[in-house]
Amino acid sequence: MNKPLERIMKTKKVMEELSSDEPKYRLIADSLRESVLSGEYRPGSRLPSETDLVRRFGVSRMTIVKAIKELQQAGLVTRRVGSGTYVSPRTSQTSRLFGLLIPELGQTEIFEPICQGMASYQGTTPHSLLWGNSVGDGHPKEQVAEELCQQYITQQASGVFFAPLELTPKKDEVNRRIMAALHKAGIPVVLLDRCVEPYPRRSQYDLVGIDNRRTAYAATAHLLSAGARRIAFLGKALAASTVDARIAGYREALNTAGMRAQEVVVRGDPGDSDLIQKVLNVQKPDAFLCANDHTAASLMQSLSRLGRRVPEDIRIVGVDDVKYASLLAVPLTTQHQPCIDIGRIAMSTMLSRLENPDFPAREILLNCRLVVRQSCGAPRGN
Repeated sequence: MNKPLERIMKTKKVMEELSSDEPKYRLIADSLRESVLSGEYRPGSRLPSETDLVRRFGVSRMTIVKAIKELQQAGLVTRRVGSGTYVSPRTSQTSRLFGLLIPELGQTEIFEPICQGMASYQGTTPHSLLWGNSVGDGHPKEQVAEELCQQYITQQASGVFFAPLELTPKKDEVNRRIMAALHKAGIPVVLLDRCVEPYPRRSQYDLVGIDNRRTAYAATAHLLSAGARRIAFLGKALAASTVDARIAGYREALNTAGMRAQEVVVRGDPGDSDLIQKVLNVQKPDAFLCANDHTAASLMQSLSRLGRRVPEDIRIVGVDDVKYASLLAVPLTTQHQPCIDIGRIAMSTMLSRLENPDFPAREILLNCRLVVRQSCGAPRGN
């Protein structure tokens, strides 16, 4: 099939798919990515202009801009002001393609900057990222994860970055199937943020994330120094192993302070006002260490409905330092995750694994930084 006819057929296929539930920009990005990787657009060559792409796919200019941005993040193209978009010189048939198997991409704030860190990693080996689909309504996380796994096996990805499923009853079963399929295909895996095994067990795969135990230890110690005397830990049920590690750090801090008898661990929905009221009535905590910032934000709303003030009545600390943490009704004290650095180190770990496949599995855990705001009741300079 000649090139112009082949391009027309590919465009027709994308146009048919644009009526699906997938984001339009991602379908267009996938089509352009395939054209780049197949050699249709050679390294250094100029892609069609945004106007030409708008006309070809029949979408808005903003949709095209988002598609091009995704290719930029993957390192496939570069944009030159006043000139256009060009295929990156390093992109070739020998470039390594890495799959991002992150079903929660776009649903939690920490993974997008992690992916940006991977894309920005400057190594000696050419590489590109295959961005997986974000989860939307009607797309179960389990289904998305397994479909992406098979997609990367079919594409013969050089490696896969996998953030194991959480908050779903079938998470362990699906995670095991995915790991078994990638292992059978001989595709290396670097785990992001969390392990597929329950804490404190470790899998046979490299993992890059934060030191969850020490992070929770430091957060708990901070609440104690701020004057809290009965701290409850709050996390959702079916959460990842990272939450169990944070519970371990919370317990260790209480034990160090001689307050282990004051331990209160709650697993449930932070938005359930009845649950929170019961905890307040029975356990009588004066502070909460939340498994993450999302949990902390939901807890704040529940406490507000119950007439409890933060931090005057209840102190709160979270983990992650997402963008909205400082914008809550009461700005949230939290532990800042170095997401960009996690991404860079994850890419370095993957490249090292490919060069040294017989090395023992590594667990690379980064430190967090405490960001003191109003919710903990301590002065900001503390």
